Amino acid sequence: MKLLVSALCVFLLFPLSGVAQQRPIQSLYMFDPLLINPAFAGTQVQLSATSIYRNQWVNFPGAPKTLTFSAHSGFKQNRVGLGIIAAKDQIGIHDESSLYFAYSYKLPLSRFDKSTSLSFGVQGGFNALRSDYTLTISREEDKFGVLRTFNPNFGAGLFFKNKKYYAGFSVPYMINSELLTVNSAFQSAARRYRYYYLSGGFTQKLSNSVKLVPSTLIRFQDKAPVSFDLTLITVLYDAVGIGVSYRLNDSVIGLFELQLNDNFHVGYAYDLTSSDIRQYSNGTHEIMLNYRIKITKFHQGLECPAYW
Repeated sequence: MKLLVSALCVFLLFPLSGVAQQRPIQSLYMFDPLLINPAFAGTQVQLSATSIYRNQWVNFPGAPKTLTFSAHSGFKQNRVGLGIIAAKDQIGIHDESSLYFAYSYKLPLSRFDKSTSLSFGVQGGFNALRSDYTLTISREEDKFGVLRTFNPNFGAGLFFKNKKYYAGFSVPYMINSELLTVNSAFQSAARRYRYYYLSGGFTQKLSNSVKLVPSTLIRFQDKAPVSFDLTLITVLYDAVGIGVSYRLNDSVIGLFELQLNDNFHVGYAYDLTSSDIRQYSNGTHEIMLNYRIKITKFHQGLECPAYW
């Protein structure tokens, strides 16, 4: 019984069946790249704070629910970026909290185009996992009780951008940390393996009121197949974004983003699941709120890049 429950709990920690997904995935990641790359810190110059709530596989018992918050800003004439990332992820009996701090340094690559730069970023922090096995087992002798693990971690990334293109590569969590230490049989199987993220995109202006923004995010993980998102967003009047994404072997995603004013942006995504889980759930909902403000003390005389 103990081995069976341990195996089940390991499976629950891998939200995407057959792909061994362990880190939460946001469909609105393109509006908060700091979640996947610390080198993005400060890239938007002004202070930017973003919160994303994801309710995955609605009506599926024990399905993942993830809340993330990030904030970052440029300093030292935007040569230095500082950021913070906090998250809470719940999957069944597992509840994980994390906190990371990011630092980036930007190198201008052109004397004539100040928007062209290459940023180097690092981050460090921890993940704290609490697993309450008393909620799933009826017999007292089979209960593991409440298990807690604390895993510090660190990562790094590169981010290139200009007014039209961007590209990034990152390994935000470099340490392969243990998730379960119930017994020796599961110490090697229940591990969280590192990710490698490769992202890129560009903006194509079709007219004064219409832009196309294609992008992609490719995920490489040790001991797992490659996964990727392909996204196309149509931007109208620099205020409304409507798009669609395809996630390999998982879902088709509808995207919506609205710029309410110079400070506030809201976004919504709906994942239509294409894997076998679709017969048990009603898809996935994701909501985003972003707030941006220019702080005179740090950002005076600096040009903030366009949102799109």
